[in-house]
Amino acid sequence: MGARPALPLLLLLLACRGAPGGANLSQDGYWQEQDLELGTLAPLGEAISSTVWSSPDMLASQDSQPWTSDETVVAGGTVVLKCQVKDHEDSSLQWSNPAQQTLYFGEKRALRDNRIQLVRSTPHELSISISNVALADEGEYTCSIFTMPVRTAKSLVTVLGIPQKPIITGYKSSLREKETTTLSCQSSGSKPAAQLTWRKGDQELHGEPTRVQEDPNGKTFTVSSSVTFQVSREDDGADIVCSVNHESLKGADRSTSQRIEVLYTPTAKIRPDPPHPREGQKLLLHCEGRGNPVPQQYLWEKEGSVPPLKMTQESALIFPFLNKSDSGTYGCTATSNMGSYKAYYTLNVNDPSPVPSSSSTYHAIIGGIVAFIVFLLLILLIFLGHYLIRHKGTYLTHEAKGSDDAPDADTAIINAEGGQSGGDDKKEYFI
Repeated sequence: MGARPALPLLLLLLACRGAPGGANLSQDGYWQEQDLELGTLAPLGEAISSTVWSSPDMLASQDSQPWTSDETVVAGGTVVLKCQVKDHEDSSLQWSNPAQQTLYFGEKRALRDNRIQLVRSTPHELSISISNVALADEGEYTCSIFTMPVRTAKSLVTVLGIPQKPIITGYKSSLREKETTTLSCQSSGSKPAAQLTWRKGDQELHGEPTRVQEDPNGKTFTVSSSVTFQVSREDDGADIVCSVNHESLKGADRSTSQRIEVLYTPTAKIRPDPPHPREGQKLLLHCEGRGNPVPQQYLWEKEGSVPPLKMTQESALIFPFLNKSDSGTYGCTATSNMGSYKAYYTLNVNDPSPVPSSSSTYHAIIGGIVAFIVFLLLILLIFLGHYLIRHKGTYLTHEAKGSDDAPDADTAIINAEGGQSGGDDKKEYFI
């Protein structure tokens, strides 16, 4: 039942087989050329092809559709183009370049370009690599499989142009303090256009927005930017850095620095040597001047003293032998071609007695310890003498009338002196 409706259509197609492509039979029996439009009757071959394409069987054969992916590569690098298919239908895969030149058909090289190499060739995959990629290699590459009909897949290769090292212009000579200057920076060869940033040391500088201009090759761009700022004495010797930011650099630093010199008025301070001067010592007063350029002349003065003490290129004022009359306030004027600066120092000459040194302090401590030990020894001797005195043997005079009055020989030593006096016997006992 389902085959009958298709029979008239088949007969009609066979009847039209001999007609020229795109021609229809008019009412008067003549063939007329007519552009094919959607819904018009196509020649038999085209109709059969169209019918087969839209049949359920062909819709089920979408597994024979190849697929690939877009790739991005940095100029000079290597890109791999990979094409895969699930059902190859006994056909081979092919890669073509944007000019539709065949690069590889299966594992067979078609274009003599040594940069293009075969990576993998199987019935289900064709992968090739292109090394040393140039900007001219950018474009849409086609992977094809010659089934009925031919199926293709596109791979867009984007080539990134690497920006050149930036160039800083605008700095010609030294700058004066509080002067305003403008520096410019430029980098070419980037694709897409790069971005420029400024910094002074670790401090970011806000420059003008990056300007973009297309290079003569029509593929890359030149970018430029400028920055304006006022300098201070702290900027003397600072590095002004221009950096280019671009995805092809993959985080690598590509920058240029310009060191600037700032001229500013000098400053000075007076430092005594030794720091605590005493009468009879030698003293040097150093006038330490700073500036750009450094001070070339130093003028020493003492308040209440006329004329000035000395004017010299040496920064030190020397006192060979201090005395009390040298006390007072001294001034040092440091001068360069950028200006002058005056510093003051009040000198007080102390007595000639030496300032206790660390060694004398150490000796004093040792002396104190020794004195304390001697004191303890004296105390010990006194207590020992007192003890001996209290327990010292004394002579006891005892009148004994009989031998019973005499102490035991074990507890006393008898020392007899003299004889009898008045008929009484006297005995002395030493306890």
